[in-house]
Amino acid sequence: MKEVKCVCGHVNPIGTILCEACGRALTEEAKQESLHDMRYEGSARRSQTYNKRYIDKIWNFFSSVKVGVWLIVITLIASALGTILPQVMYIPQNIPPADYYAEQYGIFGKIYYLLGFHDLYSSWWYLLMIASIGISLVICSLDRVIPLYRALKNQRVSRHESFLMRQRLFNRIASTEQTIQDFDIVKKRLKEKRYKISEENGNILAEKGRFSRWGPYVNHIGLIIFLIGGMLRFVPGMYVDEVLWLREGEIKTIPGTHKEYVLENKKFTMELYDKEKDKEVYGAALDRIGSVVKSFQSDVVLYKRDPESTIGDNENLIKEKEAKIRVNEPLKFDNYAIYQVDYKLDEFKTMTFNFLEKATDEIKGEVTIDLFDPQQEYDLENGYKLELLGYYPDFSGFAKSGEPLTDSAVPNNPAFLFNMITPEHPDGEKSFAAIRQTVEPLGETDYKMAFKDISTRNATALTVRKDLTLWILAIGGAIFMIGVIQGSYWNHRRIWLQNVNGNILIAGHTNKNWHSLRNEIMYIVKDTSIPVTIDQQEEKKNVKESGKTDDGSSKD
Repeated sequence: MKEVKCVCGHVNPIGTILCEACGRALTEEAKQESLHDMRYEGSARRSQTYNKRYIDKIWNFFSSVKVGVWLIVITLIASALGTILPQVMYIPQNIPPADYYAEQYGIFGKIYYLLGFHDLYSSWWYLLMIASIGISLVICSLDRVIPLYRALKNQRVSRHESFLMRQRLFNRIASTEQTIQDFDIVKKRLKEKRYKISEENGNILAEKGRFSRWGPYVNHIGLIIFLIGGMLRFVPGMYVDEVLWLREGEIKTIPGTHKEYVLENKKFTMELYDKEKDKEVYGAALDRIGSVVKSFQSDVVLYKRDPESTIGDNENLIKEKEAKIRVNEPLKFDNYAIYQVDYKLDEFKTMTFNFLEKATDEIKGEVTIDLFDPQQEYDLENGYKLELLGYYPDFSGFAKSGEPLTDSAVPNNPAFLFNMITPEHPDGEKSFAAIRQTVEPLGETDYKMAFKDISTRNATALTVRKDLTLWILAIGGAIFMIGVIQGSYWNHRRIWLQNVNGNILIAGHTNKNWHSLRNEIMYIVKDTSIPVTIDQQEEKKNVKESGKTDDGSSKD
C-alpha cells in the first residue's frame, strides 16, 4: 500500500494520521483522541512509516530528537575532558607525546593519550561526532519539515466537523440569521488583527504567523552551516593559529603559510612606565607595584620566497614590507594577521666553555656553542677535540636511570654531555657541564669543561592567525538567531468559522500562547451572536479535579 485515500477524495501519503485536506482522522488511534495532536498536522513522517531496510533504520536512528540530544551531550562531555590535561600542541615538542603524558601524569596520562584526548579536536572520532550531529540535524529537519509543508499547503478552508471538535479551542451554536450576518463583523475584526482570510462555501479560515512554524528548521540550517564552518577549520589552508618565537636578528619561515612567507626580527623593544613622567596619573600604583610594562613591539620585515627558489633558501627573498607589531596592532597580509602576544628578555643565545687540564688549570682551548644550532664536533687543534654526546636545553635534573632530563626545547638552563678527546685519551673522557656546574659521570677525569660566559638576546612571541571560516560561522550564527526570533516572537494562529448542518462551529489552534489566542477570539466575536471558544483541555482538567475531594478520594 503506497497511499491512503480519504473520504473527501484527497490522496495522503502512507502513515498520514489526519487527512491533509479535510482533517478527518485516518487511524483508529486518532479517532479515539479527545484532542488531536497538531505538532506536525498529523502528517506522515518517514521515520514513523518505514522500518524495513538498513537505510530506514539509519534514517530512523538519526531522526530521533533523543539521539540528537545525546550526541550533543556526549560531544560536550568529550570537549570538557579535552581540557583536563594540556593538548599536544602545548607540551614540549622534543618529547614523544606518549612518553610525556605517561611521565607527567602517570597511568591517567597514559590512558588519556591512548584514548586520543591529547589531540582531541583533531581526532577522527571527535570530528565524527561533530559530523553525526550535523547528520542528525539534517535528517531531523527533513523528516519533519517536508510533511509539515505538504500538510499546510494542502489544507482547505472547509474542514471536517470531527477535526474542529478535536481542537483545543472549540465551541458551537445553532445557526440563525443573525449569526450568519455576524460573519461580516468577524471578518472585519480578523483583518484588523492582520489575519489572512480564505473563504469557501461561506466558511472562513483565518490564518497568520505561518512563517513562525519554520523557526526551528531555520535554527537547524544555521547550526548546520555553523558546524560546516567549524569542520572547515581542519581543512588545510582554511584556519591557522600558530605561535612563532622570533629572536632578534633571526629569520624564520612563518608557520601556516606553506613556507611561502618569511619574517625577520630586526629589533624588539619594551617600554616601562616612568615613575617621574607618569607620576601624576600612575604614581601611587607604580610605588605599590614597581616596574610596569607600558608597551612592547617587534620591528620586523616580511619577505616572500621566490617561487623558483628552493624551500629553506633565505637568500633569495622578495621584500614585501616593514612593520612594527604592537599589542592589538597586528601585521596583516594575504588573509594572515600576526599579533604581538609575549616576549622574553635576555634569552640565552650562546654558551662558552674552557677546555682545562685539571692538574695545571691550563686552558687547552675554548669553545662557544650556539644554543639553537649546536654542532656534533668541535676541533680545538693540536689533538684536542670535543664531541657533543647530549644537549639538554632546559635541564631539570637526572632520572633514576641517571639520564639527564629536559623540560622543553627552549634553552632556559642549558647543559651538555661532552666526550673530551686528548692526546692522552684518544677514546675520550666524559664530562657533564652546565652553568657554573661540572659533573664527571663516569669517574675522575684529567680534563674538564669549565663554564666561562654566556650571551643573551631578546625574543618575541607572535601569534600567526588566518581564518577563512569566520564568514561561514557568522552566517550560520545569524541564520540561527533569525530562527530563534522567528520561533520565539511569533506564533502560527488559525481560526475556523463554519456553518455545518445548521450549526455554527468555531475553533482555534496555535502552536503556543493559547491564552493570547483565546483573548483575540473574544475580541473578534465580542457583541456578536457567535460564541467564545472553550478551552477543552482546561475544561477537562477542571472536571477531573472537581471529581476529587481534597484528600484525593472520589466525591461519590
